[in-house]
Amino acid sequence: MDWTVSERSFEPGRIMANGNKFMTGNGYMGFRGVLEEFGKEQLAAVTLAGVYDRAGDKWREPVNAPNGLYTVVSANGCKLNVLDTEPLAHTQSLDLRSAIHRRETTFSIPGGGKLTLTAERFTSMDQLHLLAARWTLHSNADYRIEITTGIDGAVWDINGPHLLEQQSSSAGGVLLSTAVTGELGQQVAVAELITFGTAEQAKRVDGVIELDGGTALRHISIEAKAGETYTWCKYAAVFTGLDGEGDPAEDGPDERAVQTVQAAAATGYAGLLEAHRRKWAERWSRSDCVIEGDEEAQFALRYSMYQLLIIAPTKSEKVSIPARGLSGQVYKGAVFWDTEMFMLPFFLHSDPGIARNLMMYRIHTLDGARRKASEYGYLGAFYAWESQDTGDDACTLFNVNDVFTGRPMRTYFRDKQIHISADVVHGLWQYVTFTGDDSILADGGAEVIWECARFFYSYAYYNPVKQRYELLDVTGPDEYHERVNNNAFTSATVQETLKIALQTAERLQDKYPAVYNSLVESYADGPFLDEFTAMLAQLYVPQPDPDTLVIEQFDRYLQLEDVSLAELKARVIHPNEYWGGGNGLAAATRILKQADVVLMLHQFRDRYSKEVKQANWEFYEPRTEHGSSLSACIYALVAADIGLPDWGYPYFMRTATVDLTGESKQYVGDLYIGGTHPAANGGAWMAVVLGFAGVRFDGLTVTLKPSLPETWSSIELPVILRGGSFRLRIGREEITVTAAPGNNEAVSFAGFGGEAVPCPPGAILELASESNQRGS
Repeated sequence: MDWTVSERSFEPGRIMANGNKFMTGNGYMGFRGVLEEFGKEQLAAVTLAGVYDRAGDKWREPVNAPNGLYTVVSANGCKLNVLDTEPLAHTQSLDLRSAIHRRETTFSIPGGGKLTLTAERFTSMDQLHLLAARWTLHSNADYRIEITTGIDGAVWDINGPHLLEQQSSSAGGVLLSTAVTGELGQQVAVAELITFGTAEQAKRVDGVIELDGGTALRHISIEAKAGETYTWCKYAAVFTGLDGEGDPAEDGPDERAVQTVQAAAATGYAGLLEAHRRKWAERWSRSDCVIEGDEEAQFALRYSMYQLLIIAPTKSEKVSIPARGLSGQVYKGAVFWDTEMFMLPFFLHSDPGIARNLMMYRIHTLDGARRKASEYGYLGAFYAWESQDTGDDACTLFNVNDVFTGRPMRTYFRDKQIHISADVVHGLWQYVTFTGDDSILADGGAEVIWECARFFYSYAYYNPVKQRYELLDVTGPDEYHERVNNNAFTSATVQETLKIALQTAERLQDKYPAVYNSLVESYADGPFLDEFTAMLAQLYVPQPDPDTLVIEQFDRYLQLEDVSLAELKARVIHPNEYWGGGNGLAAATRILKQADVVLMLHQFRDRYSKEVKQANWEFYEPRTEHGSSLSACIYALVAADIGLPDWGYPYFMRTATVDLTGESKQYVGDLYIGGTHPAANGGAWMAVVLGFAGVRFDGLTVTLKPSLPETWSSIELPVILRGGSFRLRIGREEITVTAAPGNNEAVSFAGFGGEAVPCPPGAILELASESNQRGS
């Protein structure tokens, strides 16, 4: 099976899309998939996780570091830049198995002859601060080659500049670019070092250093001979003031960057590449999911998993995964509900350590959530719609500009999407359930859960006439309908939060009584556990209509205009006009931005019958615009759940290929929202594993309910459950479970609706469908 993404021509109109498509990264930084000669105009960027800055009165966004791999080659005065010189041949590729970016470009040189440039690079998964590249040059004639290479300090910013006091220097063969961020004064340092392939070639190299602000470049001349191949390697390191924060013994970012590239050169490109490959082999061994019978789906799924792996925080629990990953500064580099609801499941099944980091980020940012709740006059923790380093909400009140008037539009993403606090609680409890590691509750998780429940208790309205608690003036996942009452998804997630808050209290009393007592005593007005119990008993959650089985998305939703999606699109005047808000096209209609009720039916699937799920799928899907990349995968999941996988297959493929095709919404109003789509990548994995393979784990038993698309014969994947490793092979009629010999305990598996059977360490368990058992 091919693991390579490639394009075999250069198309200027694809530069932005390919920057996303060919990305590399390691969780510390993301390197956009640009060509080596590109600069900020082509959106070249090294985006740093967890480093934010605000320029003037613009919104805060992540910081992009100077590009230490910048390189331009000329031959006989002809600049070999695809933007200036049309190549004879060009290939750009990305090896998903090892996260290696390659390009090969052949140019025709004035006066006759051809010259081929190849470049290979990787963002090291072994040394997270390191970038490495290897170049080769081969010609069929004698040329004078000019190589301009080093650190490009001209950084792409949306709301910058963010790097001030930029300086560059050169010492001992190492180039160094330093700066400080404007808002918080964080240091950013990039070092670069270059080596040539052979000592003989190095002797023939002349070099001139050019230093200009944060840019540090070498100008190297080579009298290249026909038929000879020239090779050079580049090493670049990135450090910030946040690295080693709080440790006075640590060297500064500039010193550490220089030391890193010197050590990298001593190891050599081949050694660094081998260590990088080993790390990637380990990552794939824990996560690769094999689909038999559909190569296109297999490739799209692997690409989706790759995009998740390059942005996962492997070392830090103070960063999470932004809504656009590390592909740039779009969406302010902020962390949304996407992480818990669409990405966390992948890591729970494949790398619980990363899953813990993601949830610890929410614990570390609890004070920001408290500040937001207090700002709006509520108790507890109201988690940010757009969360950055402190947890304070980066979302603005006027998030979109009207394309017709240019005026800012008041939106209520920040104010009314209260479900984000419930999503955080859901993620924490999922982590505890899957791993059995309830120490996270004692490490701050319990406090997060209680504070979110306290927020909902203070937000809810008690209706004395109907004698129930209601959640009024909220916005659900469907952002085209703001400020509605009793949104079904929101109410169901708040209900779950209250249950989890009470279960957490029981767990703490049983296992961590000192933590429980300390937490109770920290509340001057008490933890509100009795109030949670009362609210849980009387909370209104919309239910299926007894006749149609449809769950109304929110109060009076069914009173809105029932227009078809095609008809609504025909009313569009400007291609980028926003459909939501007070006057948006969809606001007074039943047309949705994304799955809302259907998402609830997936998340709480055990509460609803197949008939209810199918009725709502059929009702809401024609009314869903899928204006969010989070939407399609949910329809795939519920279709598989009701035994109609071929209904779900197109939605899975739409989700899994969103970054391969580049076919996604690029603007909301005049706001650019391009970049990668990690939530869709997670949703693609969910559709395959939780949907088509039917894998579900409640903390005690794994239930397996296959619902494979027509052309698929089986799905095979590794999973980690309660610290144990298992390999599942799931076919239409047979399931094989293989437990690793080193597992500490048995986990029970139930397939095809049968009884649960324990699978102890080292065992192989075979489960067959009832029809297969009769046939045998």
